[in-house]
Amino acid sequence: MPHDPRVPISESRVPQDLSYILNHLGEGRESYRGAVSPPIFQSSIFAFPSVEAFRAGFRDEFKRTTYTRGNNPTVEILRKKVAALEGAEDCLIFGSGAAAISAAVIASVSAGDHAICVARPYSWTRAVLRDLLGRFGVTTNFIDGTDVANFEAAIKPQTRLIVLESPNSMTFEQQDIAAVAQLARKHGIRTLCDNSYATPLNQSPLALGIDMVAHSATKYLNGHSDVVAGALCASETILREVFKGPYMTCGAILSPHDAWLMIRGLRTLPIRMERVARTAREVLAFLHAHERVEKIYFPHDDANPQFGLTQTQMRGASGLLTLELRVDDVAGVERFCAALKRFLMTVSWGGYESLLFPVAAVYPADAPLHPPGGGLPLSLVRLSIGLEEPEVLIADLQQAFAAI
Repeated sequence: MPHDPRVPISESRVPQDLSYILNHLGEGRESYRGAVSPPIFQSSIFAFPSVEAFRAGFRDEFKRTTYTRGNNPTVEILRKKVAALEGAEDCLIFGSGAAAISAAVIASVSAGDHAICVARPYSWTRAVLRDLLGRFGVTTNFIDGTDVANFEAAIKPQTRLIVLESPNSMTFEQQDIAAVAQLARKHGIRTLCDNSYATPLNQSPLALGIDMVAHSATKYLNGHSDVVAGALCASETILREVFKGPYMTCGAILSPHDAWLMIRGLRTLPIRMERVARTAREVLAFLHAHERVEKIYFPHDDANPQFGLTQTQMRGASGLLTLELRVDDVAGVERFCAALKRFLMTVSWGGYESLLFPVAAVYPADAPLHPPGGGLPLSLVRLSIGLEEPEVLIADLQQAFAAI
């Protein structure tokens, strides 16, 4: 059932016995001679003792280990852990977050169907909905998701899917997840929510009534900038549908070695999230006081217009924030980014190290700071706070501001 918005989410479902999930669930050490770290099943195929056993393997590749394109023992351990963190019946692990989102979308719509998605989603979410499926007769409306009324206004008789990203990955707009889920169920529409920003520790979309939850596990779930991965959590019924369709057809499984690295990464998720959130608040206080900062985007900033919703449906903060620089031109943004020494300039976020992504990087150097057509201002710089000491990051930002 959808979460009652009158009850703070902090009082709703939180992963029970978190340390058990991260350190023990699914590991079956008695089967592996007591190995504390699970083995990597680096095998593409699995043998059967009889034709009947082989036949049974083919009948249920979702649960059985037959061929690593479908299931693998190391990947299965990871499936169990991520599913438990999200409070889901099961989970599928993919070779990227884009693969997880694409598989969920493709399994939910057919030619002639209609989808609704929040405005300014992750670029590859937009690509699968607008560019790929648009070629096959699926239409999509991209709407301002901050108002539930916009979802209701966009629903058509052929609407089959609503895609949320709360908060999104650049300006962190949120949607009232419980209200949208309730609206979708009223109309028989499936829902998908990207929960990469919050992680299962800070937000539980399934508990709020969402049908499918996706993660770019490359980010916080792995947390070490050495694996590209994705996850999709849902009921077993939905995941079997995804498994038989795009998952097996497109061969999107994560490799056993990368699954093993992700299991390692998950073990430190709680302490990493606690550290980056604490540091982010100190950096936030510094940024609020700096004259070169025009605006800050951070869900847990009490100046955020959606701060009340943040408190209702999220349990805690992450370390991802965006600042709008007070500069005269793109050259000022470039000088600021080039001057940073402790923030590495990359396309991603969520690792142990601090990272930055300037919006200006995707535009020509002579583009205006405020491009026409409603695009994001080129003065936006996204910061992913890592595990460094807050005073080190603040000093680095201070000297970079001086370089503008």
